[in-house]
Amino acid sequence: MELLTIGAFAKASRLSPKALRLYDELGLLTPARVDPDTGYRRYAPGQLEQARLVAWLRRLGMPLARIRRVCAMEPGEAAGEIRAYWARVEADTAARRDLAAFLVDHLTGKDPAMSRTTAPLTLRYAALSDTGLVRASNQDTAYAGSRLLAVADGYGTGGALAGAAAVDALRSLESETVPAGDLLGALEDALGRAEQAVHGVTSPGDDGADADAGTTLTAMLWTGSQLALVHIGDSRVHLLRDGELFQITHDHTVVQSLIDEGRLTPEEAVSHPQRSLLIRALGRGADSTPDLRLHDARAGDRYLLCSDGLSTVVPAEDVHRVLADTPGPEDAVRELVDLANASGGPDNVSCVVADVSAPA
Repeated sequence: MELLTIGAFAKASRLSPKALRLYDELGLLTPARVDPDTGYRRYAPGQLEQARLVAWLRRLGMPLARIRRVCAMEPGEAAGEIRAYWARVEADTAARRDLAAFLVDHLTGKDPAMSRTTAPLTLRYAALSDTGLVRASNQDTAYAGSRLLAVADGYGTGGALAGAAAVDALRSLESETVPAGDLLGALEDALGRAEQAVHGVTSPGDDGADADAGTTLTAMLWTGSQLALVHIGDSRVHLLRDGELFQITHDHTVVQSLIDEGRLTPEEAVSHPQRSLLIRALGRGADSTPDLRLHDARAGDRYLLCSDGLSTVVPAEDVHRVLADTPGPEDAVRELVDLANASGGPDNVSCVVADVSAPA
């Protein structure tokens, strides 16, 4: 069987030689032969099908680590994985579409609230925070109110104070009148107050003991049928909609950035020594750039906000089962915390569950 040069294989597969070299380094598409002296790569014609699959999946925007998993699967299983990936992409696209529509309305002077014909929806909610079975104290803060849902996960010697201060700074939104068209602006302004509050409680004292303290912050502000999301760090928001569970936040961690670059798989990330190292947080010297998004809620939606004390120890399928099968938010948060502790409870764990429903 005659092997193809990297140039001929690149042309046939519609992948650049540079991409082929990267995929070789990642173990995604290994050449049939590499010259031991020159390092020149040659490929078998039979590898074209896999190369084309990689090219198609990259056009979908699928991360390299996930492509590697898909390529190792049987066709039926691979099809299911692609279907699940695209469902998440569509959920994310819908959220960005809503934000784009909001921005168009805002910039053209149109009040988004005036165009809504559906009746306002209501929230039923519960929050629970637990120390876990290993930590001596709880540095998490969980809050749920009629308009605000929030989880903060503090770190450092003053982490508990930092997390509580961040959430307290947002609680004023519960009593403020915020127009539907200014949800994101109000939340961003409140985030600035939260950052100042965190700096206030983590100011270095005589010994500088609290200088390394800070917190993650993930919160949602509710009005009528919209939720504005602010997210910094590795606490998470999940949405259960029509029986499917979607993670609608993106972790701001070193490990997640490696996954995004295709240099680490999710399986490898579980035991990575830097899995808890944040690249964004509220704290002195930290990058506090937030993710801000707007969501249109639907009756029947269920939202989960949680600290990494849940997501790092409880498998996603178990979280899905609890959210899908447990009727009330109060029971759901208790069962999720119990699952984290049943898995060893190595960290503080906090959960907020909110159900969206039509008015009675």
